[in-house]
Amino acid sequence: MAKSWANMTAAELGAEIGAGRINPVELCEMQLDAISRHPLRDRIYARVMPNRSRAEAMAAASRAKAGLRRGPLDGVPLSWKDNFDTGGRETEAGSALLKGRVPARDAEVLRRATLEGTVCLGKTHMSELAFSGLGLNPVTATPPCINDEKAVAGGSSSGAAASVAFGLAPAAMGSDTGGSIRVPAAWNDLVGFKPSHGFLPGAGIVPLCERFDVPGPLAHSVEDCALILAVLEGAGNRAVDLRGASLGGVRLAVLETVAFDDIRDRPARGFDDALARLARAGARVERVSFPQLAEAMALTGVLYTAEAYATWREVIEAAPEKMFVRILDRFRFGATHGAADYVAAWRRLEDIRRQWRDAMAGFDAVILPTSPILPPDAARLMTDDAYHVTENLLALRNTRIGNLMDQCVLTLPTSEPSCGISLMVPPGAEHRLLRLGAAAERALH
Repeated sequence: MAKSWANMTAAELGAEIGAGRINPVELCEMQLDAISRHPLRDRIYARVMPNRSRAEAMAAASRAKAGLRRGPLDGVPLSWKDNFDTGGRETEAGSALLKGRVPARDAEVLRRATLEGTVCLGKTHMSELAFSGLGLNPVTATPPCINDEKAVAGGSSSGAAASVAFGLAPAAMGSDTGGSIRVPAAWNDLVGFKPSHGFLPGAGIVPLCERFDVPGPLAHSVEDCALILAVLEGAGNRAVDLRGASLGGVRLAVLETVAFDDIRDRPARGFDDALARLARAGARVERVSFPQLAEAMALTGVLYTAEAYATWREVIEAAPEKMFVRILDRFRFGATHGAADYVAAWRRLEDIRRQWRDAMAGFDAVILPTSPILPPDAARLMTDDAYHVTENLLALRNTRIGNLMDQCVLTLPTSEPSCGISLMVPPGAEHRLLRLGAAAERALH
């Protein structure tokens, strides 16, 4: 029984609870037991919250027995990245700078998820203050990659991805500033969903760059992401209907600018195979360039580091010795940019975004490899500075396009392990993307 439950998606578990074949309390205990027994649990979970999860599971079981379930995920466990505030329990965002930080209340998205009946299993490890796409964190823990025991899991939602990939949560909540949901999802063969900025509330999420930060799910299926998104949107929201979704006549733009520079062989093969499958399923594929993107990418050094350092400067400089030096250096680079540079960069980015919207208006989605590289070797990242810089920049290179252009983005696994394909649509088109993603998911299987 337990093995079959462990292999189910969040949607399947919710359906079984609704049919009376799974008791939420038994499901919670199975999940807590799996976590406690797993040899890598301390590299995945920063803290498990059994008292909270058991209480929430008991309430879900009572509702199910009375026929009063709040939604299709009522009673389903989720893990939460350790930058989502949990009232009365530590939220440290992977940093010794925040050790012992205990917020008074839950993050707004966690509050909504709890009201809809999901069960909070605990908090997962992450890159320090969410400022790395690798998932390497010698300060707290470096979560494992499902496909390579020597590799990093991708960041910054590294533990979130590992919790799902290793069967220690049916689905997880992460956050994304430059690719922090999509890179770990791709490297662990998961579906990752990044809403457009502002689609979901950010209150109670430890910030990195609030003008880019967004919360979103990592899961085994597009259906799971759709259900979780509905939960996060708030009471009364129903998940988008994925039935009948098709790629017939869909126009897909393969973004050639930047996205294929220095791409490694396996990610390229995975993308090409996925593209062929989408075309066989009826999609019309065209290749496009957008030269202005190179300029937008060059602005990231100002846009990200200036805001990140301004947000954390006082905390960092009070105890810089507590930080992983490479993360510390990334933050401090923000001090080299003035206010005029930052404002000018944002004004230019907003102009490029308008040009992007015009250029891509005739397409249903823009597609590109989620990451041009495979998960790097963790030990080498610690000892080889040049390798760390190169791999960190490449890891987030493609995903950052979605943040810069303020796109809603979905990453799906391809036939090559640790290689994803991303679909991007304009802000506010989250539900349309999920339908498109469901059709693409079927074509890729």
